[in-house]
Amino acid sequence: MKNCLKSAFALLLIVTSANMHAQIRSGYMIGYNISTMTLQASGTDFESETMTGIHVGIISEIPVKGNFDLRSGLMFSAKGSIYNIDTAEVTISPIYIEVPVNFKYSIGSDKVKVSLFAGPYFACGIGGNKETGGELKKINFGSGENDDLKLFDIGFNFGAGLNIKRLIISAQYESGLLNLLPATTGDSEMKSKVIGISVTRYLRR
Repeated sequence: MKNCLKSAFALLLIVTSANMHAQIRSGYMIGYNISTMTLQASGTDFESETMTGIHVGIISEIPVKGNFDLRSGLMFSAKGSIYNIDTAEVTISPIYIEVPVNFKYSIGSDKVKVSLFAGPYFACGIGGNKETGGELKKINFGSGENDDLKLFDIGFNFGAGLNIKRLIISAQYESGLLNLLPATTGDSEMKSKVIGISVTRYLRR
């Protein structure tokens, strides 16, 4: 977990250092995740059920030019999915530290704006559980034969928001690009997909 935190804060430092003299506004975000983790093994696509969770963290916004801003932050995000494999129900619910890096475009007045945003995200697993046939255990992150998921994930997200003064209500879609299963699982593949609804409150305009 310490390595995850170091990586996350390093990414935040890279994002903000080039613009440290710009007018940065910061705040907090809380929201709701509807997630699924697609699973394919030996050429078979396993049906996955969605799970719900929350995301919470801090957000900073840096003016770039005109109506464009650079929006980043540090989030805790709960994801997961449910499968039926060989008559057993398998539930996996990882928790990640996540750093989104989005370019945001806004139009409207000073009081009300509509915004569109898109960009990559970087995530690191820090916890969560896996339940197989009623047996619960903590998720092991790594690339070994006894591990459940890889430690890192990278993906792309996009969305839209309604800005009312210091309050932003937004919806976004997040798609993971990396196979989350350890290399020892052969031709199996798992990727994360998340629909999120968020409320962001900035500390100042």
